[in-house]
This record gives sequence, structure tokens and C-alpha cells, in this order.
Amino acid sequence: MANKVQAFMNKVIAKDPSQREFHQAVREVMESVFPVLHRHPEIIDARICERIVEPERVIMFRVPWMDDRNNVHVNRGYRVEMNSAIGPYKGGLRFHPSVNLGVLKFLGFEQTFKNALTTLPMGGGKGGSDFDPRGKSDHEIMRFCQSFMTELSRHIGPNTDVPAGDIGVGGREIGYLFGQYKRLKNEFTGVLTGKGRNWGGSLIRPEATGYGVSYFAEAMLNKQLDMSLKDSTVAISGFGNVAWGVAEKVAEMGGKVVTLSGPDGFIYDPEGIVTREKIEFMLEMRASGMDRVSQYSDKFGCEFHAGKRPWGVKCDVAIPCAIENELNATNAQELIDNGCKAVVEAANMPTTADAMHLLQKHMLFAPGKAANAGGVGVSGLEMSQNSLRLSWTRKEVDQRLFNIMNAIHKSCYDTAAELGQPKNMVLGANVAGFLKVAYSMLDQGLV
Repeated sequence: MANKVQAFMNKVIAKDPSQREFHQAVREVMESVFPVLHRHPEIIDARICERIVEPERVIMFRVPWMDDRNNVHVNRGYRVEMNSAIGPYKGGLRFHPSVNLGVLKFLGFEQTFKNALTTLPMGGGKGGSDFDPRGKSDHEIMRFCQSFMTELSRHIGPNTDVPAGDIGVGGREIGYLFGQYKRLKNEFTGVLTGKGRNWGGSLIRPEATGYGVSYFAEAMLNKQLDMSLKDSTVAISGFGNVAWGVAEKVAEMGGKVVTLSGPDGFIYDPEGIVTREKIEFMLEMRASGMDRVSQYSDKFGCEFHAGKRPWGVKCDVAIPCAIENELNATNAQELIDNGCKAVVEAANMPTTADAMHLLQKHMLFAPGKAANAGGVGVSGLEMSQNSLRLSWTRKEVDQRLFNIMNAIHKSCYDTAAELGQPKNMVLGANVAGFLKVAYSMLDQGLV
């Protein structure tokens, strides 16, 4: 079977040899799917694997904009419309210097299966630009967003493609993007999610990914280890919206987050990020634009470890919340040596392939496409609220999110159990998501 996977990957790599992140994401899915395809010969005959790795459409465009000194800049914009078999394309926009076509194909590919697992009718897509919002004024960001949306607006719509935020795209950027879309199309419609609460946004959307990860972790720990986040020590990375949501929900559930990280290093707070003051300070750090987690140690007097990652800290559960491939095999061994019981991915593919395989041998491991689906889940709920022209309460949205995450865990667990590996959440998530998309593609013919 490994030879078949490698032969398939050789063809994928030959088409786009430089897209390493995309290759990694495809390999992970195919390693799970190939051993069970003999049960589904119709999928083999229809060449679904070959079709599912090709985006339905890739849009690439230039984005000219002017800074506050009247200097002209040109960035590159993208939208990868990966798969619409189960609904309109859905996925975030990322503004970051690391953005390129390979990164967005990886994210769109992952998004396709993540969205399938939510049970909501959403396809997969991803987009963004190599524009860096750090250090830019509000006016510069507004001009960039307006230029970006002037081109993107030709390709999206509430029944076609519904972008959201991602790294570098928060409420401010969504507001500017939505305003330009409304101006160009002369309509107020739910074409973006993550909108402001006063104009069509959903309650708890900023916290949703972190909340959802916590709900998934709790379901997995309860079912498979007979333990809970209550009284557990949790190590996380990052300090943005996802990390903030995890810290808040874990504290609410009786657990204790003890680390945060940034480009400058990580902090260790043995007392835990459990008070309202500490949790709200995470928002202040993000809003400052300084991108330094050392601000937390300056304010609360805890340890700061410059240039290091937090995975050497003793913990019960580790939740990487920052960026792809941030947790490597060395870090994985540190977690194993310290008795960590579970790793739950809150970012998109934050664990390297070799680290993932190592961790699976020693502890529970939850892949991002299952565990971090809460963000897009609430985005889907926002789409529903927009279509119905109504707004649900915070409690209603949170309960629906809880139900979605528990349904995702059940789907992953049941699928893995049916395949004889009930604790293999990677297998369960990949196969469950893939089969839903694959059979939808079969139903719709050769398109």
C-alpha cells in the first residue's frame, strides 16, 4: 500500500514540485484513504483521488495600492476554489508574507474535509495575499482591502464562494472588504463571515475555533481516556484569537493553560491563564501589533523563554494554535517524555508528518481538520443567520457549536472504530471527510 501511495504522490509532486505544504497535506489524507479504497471500487473507477487533489478553480491577480506617502505597491492576490461538491466554497483569507499558491492549496485541501466533517453544506476554499498588515496604518490597510476586493468580488458570492478571516485578516479587514463588496455589487448579502455584530456577524465567532477545539478535546478525553480538561494542565502556542478562545474555554471548564508563544519565544505561567485580567490581556497583546508574547511576562511576572517553543513544559494536553509545522519530532519527544496524554491541533497542520507519526504511537492525537472546525462551523451558522435574516443568542450559538464538535468527534471515532483503530482520530477524520466529498462528487457526474 505504501508503494501505491508513493506512486500517487510522485504524480502530484511532479505537477507542482515546490508546493511542499500541499504535498504533506495530500500524503496524510491518502495514507489514510488508500488502504480502504478496495471497499469502494466506484471511487477508484471514477478517479476521485486524482480529481480531488486538483482545485476546481485557481484565481490569481495583482493588487496595486498606495501607502500614506503616496508610494505605489503591488502585491499578489489569490483565491483557490478547491471543491464545491457539498456546498459553496468556504474558507478564510490570509494576509501574510508567507502566502503563496502552495500554502493556499494545502489550506483549501484541508478545508474541504474539515467543512465536510461539520455536517454543514460547505465546500472548501482558501485565499489571501502576500501583503503584510503589520506596521500598516488603518488607511493603508483599507486601501489594500478595497483594491483586493475589487478583483475578488468578480469571483465570490453567497451561493458561490464565501470567504472569512484567517491570519492577518480580522474584524477590521473583514469590514473593509465587505464595504467594498457592497459598494461594487450594490447589495447587502452574506458574502463574508466574521462580520461585525452590528451588521450581520454571529456571536462567539472570534472565540469559535478555540471553543470548538476545547469541546473536541473534552469529548476525546472523556471517551478514550476517561479524563477531562477539568484539573488538567494545558500547554498552548500562539496568543491570537484561537489561543485566546482555548484559554478562556479551558479555564471555564476547570483546566489551566500555562503557556503562550510568539515569534520572540514563549511564556510559562504555572498559576495558569485563568483570570479575566490575564485572558483579556491576550487581546491587548494582539491589538498592540507588537507581536511579542514577552509583554505577558512583563505584566504578570512569569517566566519568559526567548526564541524557544513551549513543548518542553510538563502538561497533560498540548494544543498548538499558531501556524503550520510548528511542532516537530524533537518537540514530540519532549511531550512524550513529560507524560503528555493528548495533542489536539488548533492550527492548520501545525505538526510535522514525522512528529504526528511519533505522537500517535504514544498518545491521543487529534488532527486540525477535525479539532479546529469550530471556526468554520460558526461561520456556517453565520451564513444561516444571514440567509434567515435573524440573529441567535450567544447561548444558542455556543450550544450549536458544542453539538457540531461532538458530532465531529463521534463521526471520527465511529469511522476509526469501524476500521479497527478506534483511537486513530487521523484515520477517522480523513476517511469520514473524504468519503462524504467523494460520494457527493460521484453523484454529480464527471465535472
